[in-house]
Amino acid sequence: MALVKRKLYQRLLFFAVFLPISGVLCFSELFFIKEPHDVTAMRREAVILDCQAHGESPIDVRWLKNGVKVVENERVYMLSNGSLYISEVESRRGDKSDEGLYQCLAQNKYGAILSQKARLTIASISSFAIQPTSIVVTQGSVARFSCKISAHPPPIITWEFNRVTLPLSTERITVLPSGVLQIHGVQRADAGNYRCIATNIASRRRSTEATLTVMPAPSPQLPQRPRIIAGPQNISVSLHQNAILECMATGNPRPIISWSRADSKSIDVYNTKVLGNGNLIITDIKPQHGGVYMCRATTPGTRNYTVASANVTVLAPPSLVEWPESLTRPRAGTARFVCQAEGVPTPYITWLKNGEKVHSNGRIKMYNSKLVINQIIPEDDAIYQCQAENEQGSVLSMARLIVVMSEDRPSAPRNIRADTVSSSAILLAWERPLYNSDKVIAYSVHYMKAEGLNNEEYQVVIGNDTTRYIIDDLEPARNYTFYVVAYMPMGASRMSDHVFQHTLEDVPLRAPELSLTSNSPMDIQVSWQPLPDKLSRGRVSAYRLAFRTSAENTVAQVELPGEKTQHLLENLQPDTIYLLRIVAATSIGWGEQSAWTSHRTPKASSARVPLAPDLHLEPLNCTTILARWQLAPRNSASVQGYRLFYHEESQAENAPVQLRASANTHTIGGLDPRKKYHVKLLAYNFVGDGYQADQTISTPGCVSVRDRMVPPPPPPHNLYAKTNSSTAVLLHWGRPAFTSSHAVNYTVRCNPVGLQNASLVLYLQTSEQSLLVRDLQPNTRYEFAARLHIDQLSSPWSPVVYQSTFPDAPTLPPSNVKVTMIEEDTALVSWKPPDEPNVAVTHYTILYASRHAWIAGEWQVLQREGSITMALLENLKPGHFYLVKVSASNDMGDGPFSHMVELTVRADLSSGHDPRLSRGSAHSTAFSDGFYHLDQKSMTGITVGVCIALICIIICAFIIICRGKNRKFSAVKMYREGENTSASAAAHLSSLGQAESADVTVPMMSQNHFIDTKPSTEKKDKWFSFSSNVKKDNMSVQNMRHGTTSFQPGTTVLTFEEELSMSPDQPTTPQALLWSPGDTEGSSNSESSHATGDSGRYSHDETEMTNLSSGPSSRPPSLTAEDSGGSDCSSPAEEPGEPLGKSQTDLKLMESIKSGCCHQEPQSCSQSALSLQVCGHVPECV
Repeated sequence: MALVKRKLYQRLLFFAVFLPISGVLCFSELFFIKEPHDVTAMRREAVILDCQAHGESPIDVRWLKNGVKVVENERVYMLSNGSLYISEVESRRGDKSDEGLYQCLAQNKYGAILSQKARLTIASISSFAIQPTSIVVTQGSVARFSCKISAHPPPIITWEFNRVTLPLSTERITVLPSGVLQIHGVQRADAGNYRCIATNIASRRRSTEATLTVMPAPSPQLPQRPRIIAGPQNISVSLHQNAILECMATGNPRPIISWSRADSKSIDVYNTKVLGNGNLIITDIKPQHGGVYMCRATTPGTRNYTVASANVTVLAPPSLVEWPESLTRPRAGTARFVCQAEGVPTPYITWLKNGEKVHSNGRIKMYNSKLVINQIIPEDDAIYQCQAENEQGSVLSMARLIVVMSEDRPSAPRNIRADTVSSSAILLAWERPLYNSDKVIAYSVHYMKAEGLNNEEYQVVIGNDTTRYIIDDLEPARNYTFYVVAYMPMGASRMSDHVFQHTLEDVPLRAPELSLTSNSPMDIQVSWQPLPDKLSRGRVSAYRLAFRTSAENTVAQVELPGEKTQHLLENLQPDTIYLLRIVAATSIGWGEQSAWTSHRTPKASSARVPLAPDLHLEPLNCTTILARWQLAPRNSASVQGYRLFYHEESQAENAPVQLRASANTHTIGGLDPRKKYHVKLLAYNFVGDGYQADQTISTPGCVSVRDRMVPPPPPPHNLYAKTNSSTAVLLHWGRPAFTSSHAVNYTVRCNPVGLQNASLVLYLQTSEQSLLVRDLQPNTRYEFAARLHIDQLSSPWSPVVYQSTFPDAPTLPPSNVKVTMIEEDTALVSWKPPDEPNVAVTHYTILYASRHAWIAGEWQVLQREGSITMALLENLKPGHFYLVKVSASNDMGDGPFSHMVELTVRADLSSGHDPRLSRGSAHSTAFSDGFYHLDQKSMTGITVGVCIALICIIICAFIIICRGKNRKFSAVKMYREGENTSASAAAHLSSLGQAESADVTVPMMSQNHFIDTKPSTEKKDKWFSFSSNVKKDNMSVQNMRHGTTSFQPGTTVLTFEEELSMSPDQPTTPQALLWSPGDTEGSSNSESSHATGDSGRYSHDETEMTNLSSGPSSRPPSLTAEDSGGSDCSSPAEEPGEPLGKSQTDLKLMESIKSGCCHQEPQSCSQSALSLQVCGHVPECV
């Protein structure tokens, strides 16, 4: 029997524990895999906003723009995976613009969730808000121009001097990204016109020109103290952006500029650098970089210096430090969700239920980042989200509330009554439920204040043996509302009817705090703040003000009505100490009097001393008070400084605190909680002390933790996190100092900062004091906490520590690389960051080169910060082709380069349309991976052309095979007929035919230029071009010219003129355009590339050049055939009937003829025409 009871108890215990936990740990019914992110696009550009939800099907996805459902049309529609596609972004005014905040709403049978907000911004650039202005400076001094403009994305700022672009940084010239141009050591040659150029992907704007006039320096030059002419300004910078603090000083001799922090902390040397002659730039700014920075300009070898300072505020998007957890609650129960977030500015928290905003009502309350749902009903079963939002962004976290239903529940308690017992107690009574009252195991009494919004509801649970309860922790003179709920093991009843009751008034808990000033030597202005409701404990009906001098015991009293908050005491004695106190009363009686407060009336003198400041005191916490003041508006006397006195009530006055005349606040710290302090402030000047202001304030009590019946064990201490790799973090901690014989286990909590799905929090168990947390995401900031478990007790969580995993090196290149010509010799290259999550980019590398420089491996290199996605390519040469590619890098390594983009710089902008412009043309051709990417019409034309070419090849091959014998005998006959007249030419052809390795030429850009692709060949062979006029009986060789041979390092270039009939405007094929001697580097040895320094990380350029060739080999087909020795072109074997007495010259000439025919394009061959030519020269047969 005992065994059966034990098993039954174990099963009940299992269900009691598993039921609430299962609802928390098994919540993965709906969550987002991908959410939309902020994007900046150009007008008429296509945009995709990602949204992918995972959960139990079916999942319905909708999109919201600025909180309103997006209406789909032909231009804006949703993709199959839930993402939103906008084919052409529009920027029209009003609601027709696509700009705004977008959110994705996913819903299934469990509820609905809303994604984070993503802002779609259309690229734009406005007019200049600040234009540069003309200045006059002396030779050897400094000059500064500035401009300011608003643009999305932020523009690149450059400067021009007399319409010529200035370098970004030289020894004397510095261009700040903020739009400032600094010139140190001005020279006469610097005189001229300067203007600012702002460029982004939307457009380019030029400012008006400003003139710099340089005057001759006086002689001799006199020493000058250092003077800061452009100091740092207070700035607010978003997290991970760059902050620029300008500091420009002048003096004689030239001052030295140094930087420091006002809080004496060291400046981060890893993220901070000096630009130019003293400007401070903080890259990848983080919260620890916030603070006051001071620029100091010092004359060398002296103590003469001047200082300028500025405050750097780091703006951070919201991140959750505590998120709601999924709950399982019975019907009529209470659910509490907690959500806390941090960020700068402080985030605003909103609660959502199934994607819609939650509003407070009688059952649902929101206060202090909490959501409390009382008297749960089935409709409360939903997915709840906490949304924290500020100007920098938003973050959401979700949790589900599961409502457990029970059919056999009791009815609600009846006849509830409330009677006032005192100013702080009310008696509540009720009757048992009418149905199933025997199953009630407990009652729950709920009460809260009836006035105001978002009042917190309190709950008290009592046993089933009573139907009366006294609530005795209420505030006096307040209205309260009450209701009662009956509970049974498997559920709760409906709530009873509400009943309202108020508590009685009481005497005030304490007196108001006085503020004393004097307007003249014979009066005291007494003022006070009304008591808060918690202290007044009813309506204040009267005040009694008592005062006397410190030398007399006679007390005078003035009784004032309860509505007054100030009183002027007149006809007093000058330069006399007066003591004052006040007491408040309600209808019940007088409260406790305040302590005596002292005040000295001013001296009776005609001297002009400062009047009393307007003083305000505010408690910051239980040990700190903030004093704020300002001079009286009618004060006309000068002020040299302030003296601040403060002391605890009934204690001696401390020595004054001396404050500067510019000060208007002071923090008083190190005070005791729940104490009353007297604060006195006066201003002084050379005449003497001014009128004083006296005020009294009480420090609040510190928040204390309630004592527990069984105190929990202390949490682990000294939790420390250290990054091991991009996917692992090592944690170790110390065990608290307590003695116990029980085993100690630990739970480690791990989650990314700003986690949105509470069910994805990772909990790890261990019995050691260290743990390696694996399988983390790269470049992600995690928060860790630990708690210990001992003897069925769990400690609180330890303080949270934060640690980021190392980033991975980029594995993808930047995407959407575009190059746009914006001027005759300037192009703007823009790109988007690599499309891979959790990979930080610290800088981008831009390589660009003209076609000839690219062949030689000579790239020009630009680098930009990771936050910049644009760069200017300047001083481009007209009439050249340029190749551009971009890679992303970080501290962990360099990523691959993007596909190369081709750019054509036209020699004459007024000439016709160039079909190969990089963008902006319907016929534009992208150059990527060594191939041309063409549009659909071009591809169709190429396909048809290739088919026709294949048919011609087959036909020509068939004709060549069938009539090879006839052509051979015709060639021999032709040779014999012209043997006497062209013996020298035949001899030359014979010697050429004997060469084992004949030189090869390829047409390059022109019919008159040929380049030898064998760089090691140094032979000076003469090349001939034969033009044939075919007749039926004979053939003659005409118009033979010798080519001109020239040499270049590593190559042999042969040029000659040809009289062969060819069309002068025949288009150049892509193979001819791309083929060059440099392509041979890709085949085996790339000596030319190494000689030009193209090595290291750029070594993969050789492969790209190899891919540019017209086939699998790095050489054209005509070269491949000849390099193979001509075996594929050999004619059929000699007929046995041919004469064996042919001369050796005849045979060699026949071999040369056959080789030449084989190397011709099949399409150019004709039955009625025969062109006799060298294999390396492949013109068309007409």
